[in-house]
Amino acid sequence: MSNISRRSMLLGSLGVTAVGVLSACGANDDSAEKSSPSAAGKSSPAAAAGSILVWTDANREPVIRKVAEQFKNDTGVTVNLAVKDFAKIPDDFITQVPTGKGPDAAIAAHDGTGRMVQNGVVAPLELGDTSAYQDVAIQAFTVNGKIYGVPYATENIALVRNTKFVKDAPKTFDEMIEMGKKSGAKYPFLVGLDPKQADPYHLYPFQASFGAPVFELKDNGFDASKVTMGGANGEKFAAWLAEQGKAKNLNLNISQDISKDLFGKGQAAFILTGPWSLDGFKKAGIKYDISEVPSAGDQPATPFVGVQGFWMSAKTKNAVATQKFLVEYVGNPDVQAELFKVGNRPPANMQAFERANADKDVAAFGTVGQKAVPMPNVPAMGSVWADWGVAEAQIISGKASDSKATWDKAVKSINDKIKKG
Repeated sequence: MSNISRRSMLLGSLGVTAVGVLSACGANDDSAEKSSPSAAGKSSPAAAAGSILVWTDANREPVIRKVAEQFKNDTGVTVNLAVKDFAKIPDDFITQVPTGKGPDAAIAAHDGTGRMVQNGVVAPLELGDTSAYQDVAIQAFTVNGKIYGVPYATENIALVRNTKFVKDAPKTFDEMIEMGKKSGAKYPFLVGLDPKQADPYHLYPFQASFGAPVFELKDNGFDASKVTMGGANGEKFAAWLAEQGKAKNLNLNISQDISKDLFGKGQAAFILTGPWSLDGFKKAGIKYDISEVPSAGDQPATPFVGVQGFWMSAKTKNAVATQKFLVEYVGNPDVQAELFKVGNRPPANMQAFERANADKDVAAFGTVGQKAVPMPNVPAMGSVWADWGVAEAQIISGKASDSKATWDKAVKSINDKIKKG
């Protein structure tokens, strides 16, 4: 970490002093420490590339714009930015890249990467020393042994409790509900759900605690050819969903926005949410603490980890400049620290993460995230979410007279879709 620190590009445009550039060749390339970033950039192949187009979202645009200005000063390459709706980027990327009119790079969530690789629209990147990043961030953007993104942030859900009502963290779901009921809060526990599709993402920790992961989990990630959310363990989870729906511990009429509003008004003891909700709780004056998701089954409740980063287009005509901008500039710890400030997501870069970890909220979510698993980045996920969520909603609502049959039907549908490709 010391070599990386010595060569860290402290971007002047971000309010700090430029002392060097993080080399794409890795932390042990001592020659890179002696070079001037501006001088090296002016004579590099990137300087002849002209310009590149990067898609970003409105939230991150101010930081990326300042980084682009520094990149222009250092290399002579213009980085044009287009602000896009984050949720629409994957579909637009697949549509526009093959036409040659798409961007050279785009901000994105990691779970769409497998689909991008399958469609041939992203190019692998050379990150150099991958130990500069959290392991889970690298794993998230890895497909078939190649890295297809520069990660900049991680995120996961955890249990947030109002310490006015409850002082200690619960160990199990049942204990949490009991603590919530005794606390005097109007709502013992909240998790935002959709009336038609529930929320497999937020409910996944409980599903995992029954030993029913969505796919078989191996050391290098999920094996999408083996759906493992069915069978006896999946059916136990389905039965649990029915019980919690009947008891109103899971309520389809309480959406994400409603759940955050109720907790912010001091009406709930516990809420299952992510770091994106904390600003609202702070503004509302809620005193809270963060802990692991309590287990509902006989195994740990492991949430998904989402990782955000930047893809490089497989059709870019400026690969050298694009790689340089993403790896050496967006991947820089100081830049990632600035991105953290506008997004409240822990940085993917380890050096930036260690700085952010001084914040107790980041540290708490990070502790939970260390035991979590990357959300599958396989193309098959497109075949999973709809059937999965609809089944959960039917079971929670009580519309499914037989939770086991409803769950098994959804699992079969998912399997059939994956086999058909």
